[in-house]
Amino acid sequence: MTHAMLKGSNVPLEATAVRAVLRWAPGQDAPDVDASALLLGPGGRVRSDEDFVFYNQPRHPSGAVRLLGKKQETEGLTDAIQTDLTGVEPVVGRILLVASADDVPFDRVRALCVLIYDASATASASAEGEPLASFEIKPETGAETALICGELYRRGGGWKFRALGEGYSNGLKGLANDFGISVDESEAPAAGEAADGTQGATAPVAQPLPPEQPTYGYPQQPQAPPPTQPAYGYPQPAYGHPQQPAAAVTGMPSGYGYPPPVGAPDPDFRMPPQGPQFIGR
Repeated sequence: MTHAMLKGSNVPLEATAVRAVLRWAPGQDAPDVDASALLLGPGGRVRSDEDFVFYNQPRHPSGAVRLLGKKQETEGLTDAIQTDLTGVEPVVGRILLVASADDVPFDRVRALCVLIYDASATASASAEGEPLASFEIKPETGAETALICGELYRRGGGWKFRALGEGYSNGLKGLANDFGISVDESEAPAAGEAADGTQGATAPVAQPLPPEQPTYGYPQQPQAPPPTQPAYGYPQPAYGHPQQPAAAVTGMPSGYGYPPPVGAPDPDFRMPPQGPQFIGR
């Protein structure tokens, strides 16, 4: 008899191995759904990235949890995870059964449910019979891109299955981060690239203006005003010495082209007697 489960309910498992099958209705616009599992240890977190079983790592190192792959059945499309409950390491207390839709919201996934089958050695994959439990998953908002459909957990020396249906709007990465998985950041958009993969515009950075450069690289000196030139025809002052006015030397202006007199003429000055060669005849 199949237990039709409600969100939050649980059912004990007598089987030593179980197969969790995700099933959804096909359709032209229906996204592809992937099943995955997280093996949680102490503190409700993974011990390493190896505790994450998904399409890029389809088998746990212990061999107890593995993906079986997708099928197209009469009722719909499926993806399945098989767990050998007796082979799960004692430190693992919970195994989350997860569905993700590659960043497509689950409001576009129709008739999503999880079915739990007995997968013991006597059960045939082609003749699974009635499922032990079934849970129809109803996303709370429809914007979720990853869902914890349910969990297998230890209780009193045995195992139980609990129906959850808890969603994440940031996809499988967000869910994995919450339980200690280190996500490869190389998938993030590169600098200057928009989230849709296009090259985003980069704002120009203002650069300081360079200092003004003098002509030909030499600092310019302030130019002194040209010296005042004397009027045409007058003698130039000696190089390097200031020009002195004639009045400052002789007390009177000097005539053009003649040396200035030394001083005033002496009124008592007499010519010396003239020799015979100067007497008129």
